[in-house]
Amino acid sequence: SDLTQRVAQTEATVLLLGESGTGKELFARAVHHLSGRRNQPFVAINCAAIPETLIENELFGHERGAFTGASDRRQGKFELAAGGTVFLDEIGELPLGVQGKLLRAIEEKVVDRIGGRAPVAVDVRVVAATNKDLKAAVEAGEFRGDQFFRLAVFPIEIPPLRDRDDDVALLARYFAAEIGRELRGREAQLSDKALAALKRHRWPGNVRELEN
Repeated sequence: SDLTQRVAQTEATVLLLGESGTGKELFARAVHHLSGRRNQPFVAINCAAIPETLIENELFGHERGAFTGASDRRQGKFELAAGGTVFLDEIGELPLGVQGKLLRAIEEKVVDRIGGRAPVAVDVRVVAATNKDLKAAVEAGEFRGDQFFRLAVFPIEIPPLRDRDDDVALLARYFAAEIGRELRGREAQLSDKALAALKRHRWPGNVRELEN
């Protein structure tokens, strides 16, 4: 969309809102590829899929000897994405204790490795996504208000697929081509009959259901 293209060319933090499976990572990748960071890494992390005890390590890394088993220094996702974009999916599930460190990483562009003695400079653009009502989470004390306002510099609401008829055929052709290349070494084509059937479906599972 024109909105995605405009925001992609800025350095603004983007917050993608919408139902589960609406294709928020596809939008995040689009923001990255339309930006001046397109030739640098795009690193995605699902905040809901990593245990609370490990999420800080995943994001910011650790120094050798920081804890039992830390035999080597490890870079976190922010360092791995240097110069590029970090996509934080399910940001509403990020533990409160880590939110303050994320806020510092966004505002000051530095991270603190676990066990580190000095901050590490990181230049990344953050795109976050959630299917959670973050305003309600802030009121309930489950999400930091300062974190919410820093993330929501440029919020984009992604409608469910059932309200995006034109996108069904576009996405179906894209997925068919990708899967065809993977399985057969050449793009697969969809018949008009197949596309018509796809357009009739209501897609309760959104883009994830369509891809599967």
